[in-house]
Amino acid sequence: MPVFRLVPSSPSRLPSIARRAAVRRLGAVAGLAGLAACALVLPLSAAAQAQLAGGKPIRILVGAPAGGTTDTLARTIAQEMSQELGQPVVVENRPGAGGNIAADLVAKSAPDGSTLLMSFTSHTINATLYKKLPFDPIQDFTPITLVATVPSVLVATPKLPASNVPELIRLARAEPGKLNFAIGSVGSSLHMAGDMFKMMTGTYIVNIPYKGTAPALTDVLAGQCDLMFASTINVLPHVRAGKLKVLGVTSPAPLPQFPGAAPIGNTVKGFESSAWFGLFGPAGMPHEVTQALYQAARKGLEAPAVRKRLENDGAQPMGTPPEAFAAFVKQDVKRWAAVVRYSGASPE
Repeated sequence: MPVFRLVPSSPSRLPSIARRAAVRRLGAVAGLAGLAACALVLPLSAAAQAQLAGGKPIRILVGAPAGGTTDTLARTIAQEMSQELGQPVVVENRPGAGGNIAADLVAKSAPDGSTLLMSFTSHTINATLYKKLPFDPIQDFTPITLVATVPSVLVATPKLPASNVPELIRLARAEPGKLNFAIGSVGSSLHMAGDMFKMMTGTYIVNIPYKGTAPALTDVLAGQCDLMFASTINVLPHVRAGKLKVLGVTSPAPLPQFPGAAPIGNTVKGFESSAWFGLFGPAGMPHEVTQALYQAARKGLEAPAVRKRLENDGAQPMGTPPEAFAAFVKQDVKRWAAVVRYSGASPE
């Protein structure tokens, strides 16, 4: 099994300029609530309705296995969009290559609104992680809306002799290389969160890669792996059942779903990270089609039952307009570039 290690692993070897730059770039998604608040309510035009009713269901491709956060959000939004648009919206899982397989299929699809992509933070991380991509993460897509942001949590097997971040740091420094992180997907935002944690704490914790969140989580639950950065949606039931313990949360403020778990940034100054999930179409999609899809997704996210369900799982529903989402994606590519280069992570 391949092992991914962070180099350098000692604070003394961190260039001060690189460290400061990394801290500046590693803030959580900033100002997104404000972007969601500026969503516009526009009527569906007859032209857009005609273009969306082309006789074939709308497909939302997901570049992750079934059961994960991206899949869960895609199925939630697909059901709501189907009701708003009055036509079938189905989800197809096309996992592999950090989401690139699904993204490539959408990038090469007809820009008629029939094939969409529910992507996630890896969409912008992959721009640097992969030396060569068959598509451009910015130029080959039409951003539709930022669906949700999800803070992550640092969880551990209950038998780990640490109950919070300060205790974990002391344990990791006392026994370098003994502890390990379960990595559900190499190059994912959760992987990068782990590398960021090690970089900023000067600890050496071994990365153990898995093919998906589910098997990684299974081994942490079984005590085969020590630690994992995971989305709130995936671990909340296990935490409530006492099968996992939360050492800290990646948000700047405590999360009500995890009482007693302090923000990691309280101990590791400048540490903050949230995953995002957004809806894209192929480049060249007509403006009216983009707006029709955006409105359907936004209205679905505004449904009280949907908001309550997502918020109970720790997700923040967004509904960011296309133009604001496009600007966010461009900035996020730049934000993660420095992190990926510093981590030395590679998908190969």
